[in-house]
Amino acid sequence: MEEPIQIADFSEVTKFHGHSCPGIAIGYRASEIAVHEFFSRAVDEEMVAIVENDSCSVDAIQFVTGCTLGKGNLIFKDHGKHVYTFLNRDTGKALRISLKSSSDERDPEFAEARKKAFSDSATKKDLEEYEKIRNKTTEKILEAPVQELFEVEWVDMEFPEEARIFRSVRCAKCGELVSEHRIRVENGKMVCIPCFHNYSRA
Repeated sequence: MEEPIQIADFSEVTKFHGHSCPGIAIGYRASEIAVHEFFSRAVDEEMVAIVENDSCSVDAIQFVTGCTLGKGNLIFKDHGKHVYTFLNRDTGKALRISLKSSSDERDPEFAEARKKAFSDSATKKDLEEYEKIRNKTTEKILEAPVQELFEVEWVDMEFPEEARIFRSVRCAKCGELVSEHRIRVENGKMVCIPCFHNYSRA
């Protein structure tokens, strides 16, 4: 008989992230789905997460699933979308999780409180009210049925290449080390991206 899957407590995730908020709750719930439904047997780099935003939610995904940039199994696509795709290299399966509606859409009170709290005229009372409503909105996300929060679907997709280790070379301009797959050639010399003068006629 298999042991029940253990998922990090939400309080541990908020400690890692620094605060509790709707964004971290969204990432936590998405990770929870992936672990329970898909990755009970995936370990370490066999699990891959593709995230399409760089919001608070991604910290929860890193903490709960163990997918990180450093291991090469957290892939960031700058699409600005609450879409999270989890892949298991062992099984060849992929699970896509997309948020159905934003916190603002689900809770207009939260949207209004945030607007006041981030305005130039925000008072101490506005900030306190925002924190109270933010916590309430976060709790709603943690307690909501999965089908209310997300579209969850199995998808067919090409798996990304496994992470590789590249040698470092020295930039001919600044002298700093740069991974060879990120090098640019300028006037026959190897330079890093910040030093490279990009040519364009646009």
